[in-house]
Amino acid sequence: MKIFMLLISLFCFSVSAMDWQIQSLAANASFRGSAVSDGVVWVTGSKNQVYISKDAGKSWQDVSVKTELLTDFRDIEVFDANTAIVMGAGAGGLSKLYITKNQGLSWELLFDNPDDLGFFNSIAFWDRNNGLLLGDPVGGCYVILRTSDGGQTWRRIAQRELPEMLDKEVAFAASGNTLIVDKRSRAWFTSGGFSSSVYSSADSGKHWRRGPVALYDDTQTAGGYGLAFNTLGDLFVLGGDYQQRDKHDANMVYLKGYVWHKPPGATPGLRTAMACYQETCIATGKLSTDISHDNGYSWQPLLINGESQGFFTLGIEGNLLVAAGHDGRVAVHRFE
Repeated sequence: MKIFMLLISLFCFSVSAMDWQIQSLAANASFRGSAVSDGVVWVTGSKNQVYISKDAGKSWQDVSVKTELLTDFRDIEVFDANTAIVMGAGAGGLSKLYITKNQGLSWELLFDNPDDLGFFNSIAFWDRNNGLLLGDPVGGCYVILRTSDGGQTWRRIAQRELPEMLDKEVAFAASGNTLIVDKRSRAWFTSGGFSSSVYSSADSGKHWRRGPVALYDDTQTAGGYGLAFNTLGDLFVLGGDYQQRDKHDANMVYLKGYVWHKPPGATPGLRTAMACYQETCIATGKLSTDISHDNGYSWQPLLINGESQGFFTLGIEGNLLVAAGHDGRVAVHRFE
């Protein structure tokens, strides 16, 4: 046992020595969206806030959307160093899309939620023109909108193309990862609320099917909160319960081939985001962060700059990773 504890201590020390650029950009901000593109780091959050960094997190520029109506930007899609779409989440008119083509120097309203009962959760694009938007149920069915012109116009997928919803089923706008796509016209989104599910589409979102996943889902606020891929292409579902963020129960499963697996040694607590560089993966939630050195198949607690720290969202491009969360905190790490 003493040798085992010594090895764990040595591992934690080596992890805590990783060089993270950590700052608090706005004390009252909650950052839920993040991305990296062409070396520019983006984070988005409450009260229309958007920040960018061009030097790997050493300095940040406030490029927030200047409008009287304040919303929470819980997702962002970045197409190049200049062009990005941010997604506002909220009831009715609080759900909006804005676009910038000049690194946030100016923004224009791209799409306004047409339904007073609607609530946007996540967006994802295959390319600059083709993408999907996931919203809370309206009329007894999830709102899935599809665009083929970069978000200028959107068409709702017909209710008959989705499975019937489960009782008390919900989707969460936690970290911009509720909905994801790959390069082969496929898409997935996850849900919870007394049931954990993954919906999948193999034809650019035109038709969907649902399958259960074995996450903790014993409450209305539990289930799947985010999706991610490792670099091998395995699909991961992250979750838990935001009202019991430190609960010791199943918070992660992954699909390898056609079989779902639970990683051994998965650490406790709600997890909402995951990102991978080569075989190293990082998973995080508000309270703490985990690291895997084997493509996400096993996990250990991660100390960031010597402390247990957690975030809501992760974004990565190449070896540059950004994490962002509560109290306006952002952390940037460059893998070696």
